[in-house]
Amino acid sequence: MTVLTPIESARSAASPARAAVMQAVSGVAQTELAPLVRAIDAEGLYPEGVMRAMGAAGAYRHHLPRLNETFDLRTTIDAMSRASELCLSTGFCMWCQSALGWYIFNSDNAELHETLGAKIATGEVLGGTGLSNPMKTLFGIEKLKLSATRVEGGYRVRGALPWVSNIGPEAWFAVVFEREDGKRVMAVLHGSGEGVKLTANDHFVALEGTRTYGVQCRDAWVPDAHVLADPIDDYIPKIRGGFILLQAGMAFGMIQGCIDLMEQVKPQLGHVNRHLPDQPEDFAERLAAMKAEVYALCETPHDLSREYFRRVVSARLMAGDESVAAAHNAMLHCGARGYVTGGDAQRRLREAYFVAIVTPATKQLRKMLADMDAA
Repeated sequence: MTVLTPIESARSAASPARAAVMQAVSGVAQTELAPLVRAIDAEGLYPEGVMRAMGAAGAYRHHLPRLNETFDLRTTIDAMSRASELCLSTGFCMWCQSALGWYIFNSDNAELHETLGAKIATGEVLGGTGLSNPMKTLFGIEKLKLSATRVEGGYRVRGALPWVSNIGPEAWFAVVFEREDGKRVMAVLHGSGEGVKLTANDHFVALEGTRTYGVQCRDAWVPDAHVLADPIDDYIPKIRGGFILLQAGMAFGMIQGCIDLMEQVKPQLGHVNRHLPDQPEDFAERLAAMKAEVYALCETPHDLSREYFRRVVSARLMAGDESVAAAHNAMLHCGARGYVTGGDAQRRLREAYFVAIVTPATKQLRKMLADMDAA
């Protein structure tokens, strides 16, 4: 097994279980992910083998209530961060996988814990989250795109979602739909389920290797056994903190990767880069402060208080802002060598904007804070 460097050892937590996960995750990142990064970005390669290896390393399970005597969001965030230092596409797919597990194990559906949930936790089954539209709906930005009719034994769902990631014909993903009486339900769908059609229409400037599809539901069948919450009124407040906090893993890795790029060019360009107003040490200091806040929030992800959720939203906003700032400065520090087609700095800049626009995006987060202030 790959031996951690002193820096990686310091990044891993002190507990033996957490340290073991980080040791294994770092090995996967170094030996399996690093050689694929260019192909993931340039060719849209989906790193399926890496995703499954990360599951075997324990990257998707430690944050799951009911599966563990105690749940630990920090280990899952740190594992995601390690991958994101190299490749945000992989880090994002790990977030999708971890978020789906979070939904399942926060549900009262015990059958799903033992069947689908257990396989999501190990990476045996891969999956994603179709909650971008519902999360916007809950905060007054969009209308819900899926509706359903109650039938014997379940629901028939209609509508379409433009983009759902880390899915495919054999994957599972979560959705929210509206019943005829206006109540909303959350459930899981299978990529090849009855009435489900996946479409691939768009190409993105980055994160092409994330298996992102449009989802069409044409009287899609959702049996009661696949329902996570019906209705979602008390369930969404329970999962929203973890949903947002887990995204910190993408930002932490992105920022650290950009710090590393700035440090790498110091021997050749440090004499002129020192005149830039933002230095890698500045980002390292801010990253440490961000981690301290997020790790503190991870101790109580089911806190329903207004004050707690405001801190979560503020931390997520800073994560997006700092990711873009770090990538921007990595490009400035690297100069022309980062501006070529195969340059890491230009790739990180394209990837960083995703941290700022993935739901909840920077503009949504600012709206949420403004709404809280106005209430």
